[in-house]
Amino acid sequence: MRKNDVVLLFRGVGLIKGCTYKNNRPRPLAVGLLIVLLFFISFPAYSQRRPGGQITIKLATQVPASTPWGAALNRMAAEWAAATNGQVRLQIYPNGTQGNEADMLQKLNMNVIQAAVFTSFGLNRIAPEFLTLSCPFLIRSNAEMDLVFANLKPELEAKVSAQGLYPLAIVKGGWIKIFSKSPVFVPADLKRQRVGSDPQEPAMTQAFKSMGYQVTPIDGNRVLIALNGGTIDAIYGSPIGAAGLQLFGVAKNMASLNLAPFLGSVILNKHTWDSIPEQYRADILRITQKFGEEIEKSMMDLETEAILTMGKHGLVINDLNDRQLQEWYDDMNRVIPTLVDTTFDRNAYEKILALVTAYRNGR
Repeated sequence: MRKNDVVLLFRGVGLIKGCTYKNNRPRPLAVGLLIVLLFFISFPAYSQRRPGGQITIKLATQVPASTPWGAALNRMAAEWAAATNGQVRLQIYPNGTQGNEADMLQKLNMNVIQAAVFTSFGLNRIAPEFLTLSCPFLIRSNAEMDLVFANLKPELEAKVSAQGLYPLAIVKGGWIKIFSKSPVFVPADLKRQRVGSDPQEPAMTQAFKSMGYQVTPIDGNRVLIALNGGTIDAIYGSPIGAAGLQLFGVAKNMASLNLAPFLGSVILNKHTWDSIPEQYRADILRITQKFGEEIEKSMMDLETEAILTMGKHGLVINDLNDRQLQEWYDDMNRVIPTLVDTTFDRNAYEKILALVTAYRNGR
């Protein structure tokens, strides 16, 4: 992954021109929300069939069009068309024009759009098992995530299918980290600060409150304003997002621990999958999964590059030692009995815990 790709990603989000903070004024990420009337005027109720049986599938995504991810989606659309002799065409609606992930899921279920790119936020709304993957400190490393994902992926795909949806690709997306104004090494350091939380994820907000943190719901496009204004002192999120939003200009510290992994996916509704001629389905699945693997690698590379770039522009990495890491794990283990069955799915939690425990014990 070239560093230019990182810069291109940040520009595509429409927030910065380059990777510096001091001389550029950040602009919040605009997520278009359509009113109900425009919602129904803009799209027909079903995927469009054109003369000759051609199917047009509308895919919505938060991904900005002018990023490496947006370019990959366009390549995927071109490959779909080529593999199906132009009979299945993908029409992409990027830049969050179809609303947030909750909006996209609603439209997908109503067949107003036929496909969408979701992160863990959207997947959590489809099946609670996905939220359990994001249980803080349950999964702690790339090796553990690889193990868990390989074992649970078929089950997770089945959970999506049970909701009338078809999972074309589900991939690993990287790690959630803690960014803060004051250094954070142990839980007590973060508990002294006000932590911003995504209001779309009330279950995760409740989990942090149960652990004793001062949590304030803040919309994603207001995080930098809240940090600058003192409404919050810390935030948890992807290093890629922190770089794109220039949060490191205010929240100058990043704890080295992995808070939780997150996922990315391409989901189709079942009605549309069933409408695709059977002779094209294997190629569409193969192409989309290839795209997912490309995005998975891209995410890992971008995360590494984002951290390096932020480090060159003032971000301080708070490196935790083994004792400090254990304090976080113990703090989470203290409250986990109150969160399983309420916030996190017990069956998924026990399966993940068994896998990572065996891995840590060398089995």
